[in-house]
Amino acid sequence: MASKGITIRTVEDLKPDQQVWDAGQSAVKGLGVRRQRRDAIYVLKYRFKGRQRFVTIGRHGSPWTPLTARREAKRLLGLVADGVDPAVERDAAKEQPTVAGFKERYIAEYAISRKKPRTVEEDERLFRLHILPVLGAKRLSDVTRADVARLHRGRSAHQANANRCLALISHLFSTAIRWGVLPASATNPARGIEKFPEKKRERFLSAAELARLGEALSRAARGWTDSEWEALSKSQRRGRKTAEDWRAIACFRLLLLTGARLSEILSLQWSWIDWQRGTARLPDSKTGAKNLHLSPAALDLLRDLSRLKNNFHVLPGRRPGARFVGIQKPWQRIRLLAQLPGLRIHDFRHSFASLAVANNEAIYLVGAVLGHRQVTTTERYSHLSDDPVKAVANRTSERIAAMLSGFPFSEPAE
Repeated sequence: MASKGITIRTVEDLKPDQQVWDAGQSAVKGLGVRRQRRDAIYVLKYRFKGRQRFVTIGRHGSPWTPLTARREAKRLLGLVADGVDPAVERDAAKEQPTVAGFKERYIAEYAISRKKPRTVEEDERLFRLHILPVLGAKRLSDVTRADVARLHRGRSAHQANANRCLALISHLFSTAIRWGVLPASATNPARGIEKFPEKKRERFLSAAELARLGEALSRAARGWTDSEWEALSKSQRRGRKTAEDWRAIACFRLLLLTGARLSEILSLQWSWIDWQRGTARLPDSKTGAKNLHLSPAALDLLRDLSRLKNNFHVLPGRRPGARFVGIQKPWQRIRLLAQLPGLRIHDFRHSFASLAVANNEAIYLVGAVLGHRQVTTTERYSHLSDDPVKAVANRTSERIAAMLSGFPFSEPAE
C-alpha cells in the first residue's frame, strides 16, 4: 500500500490488485486509486461519526483523471464536514428510479389529479415519443444538463414541441426534488437551457375566406354528382367525392358560430343545453365550468341534428356512449377545398374574437363569451382584420399626401 502523489503515469503503471494513496503538497487525504483486473478505480476513504467509510469516485478515463478525482474528493469531504455521508447518498442513488419509472408515478400521483385529461394525454405522448426514447433508461440522478440540452436541440426542427418537452422534463425533476426522490441539493438538469423562440401563429379569416369556407362546407356536406366530379381537374379531385361525415360538418359550423374550443364541441352533451336561455352549461373546460353561449343560428343547427338513443353526445361516436373523434381527416379535405392551406381548426376561435373586436364589441364581453378569466387573454385574440387597419393607413396616408401637395402646415394653437 504505497503513498505518493497520484499522477497519470502512476495510475497507468499500476498492476492488478495494486493500490496507491495520494500524497504530496497537492494531495487530498483519503484519495486513492486501485487497479482491479483491468480498470483503475478512484476511491475515497474517510471517517463519518467514528466509522471508516469508502466511496467509489469512478473509473480512470474521461471524465476521471487525477485532477478531476481530487476535485470530486474535495467535494465529498465537504459533504462529510457538513454532516452528510456520501456513502448514504451513493446508496440512495442506486435505489433511485429511472426516468421511465418515475414518469409512471408522476402521471399517476400528480398529472391525473391536477391536469386536464387532454393535457395528461399530451404529456403521455411527449414522454412516449420524445423523452423516454432518449432519457427513459437513465436514473434520475444520472441525467445531466448536457443530456437534456441534446434532446432539446434534437427537436430543433419542431421548436414548439421541443420547448414543451423541455418544460415537461423540468417539471418532472422539480417534482422529484419536492417529493424527496432526489436530494434537496440536486440541480434540475433542465434549468438554464434556453428555449427556442416561438412565433405566435396569428391566423384569422377575412370575409372572403369565410365565404369560401362556407361554400366548401356546403359542398362537402352534399358531395359531388358524377358529372360534377368528372368536370373537376385532377388537382381538384384530391378531396372526397362522397359527402363528408355529418358530424364533422356540424362540428365546424358550431365552432364558427360559438367561438368554442374544439374539445368543448366534441364533448357537448344534449342534457347540458338550455334551449330557453340559449346556453350550454359545460361542467368542465380549459378554464373550468363555463356557459357556452348559443346564438339562434347555433340553436337552429343543433335542432336539425340527429339524436341517437344510445348516445348522449351531440356529436356521437360509433360505440354507445362514445363521442365523435374523426375530425382531422375531414378538416384536411375541407380546407383544401376552400383553398385555405395552413388554416387550423383553432383559428376559428381567433376569427370569432377578431370579428367581434373589429365590430367594436367590448373586450371584456368578448372574453366572457369565450370563457376567459382575464382580459389580457382576450387581448391576444383581438387581432383586427386587414380592412379596418388598411382604412386607418389609407386615411393617414391621404392626409400626408395632401400636405405634401402644397397645403400649408399649421402649428397647433397654444
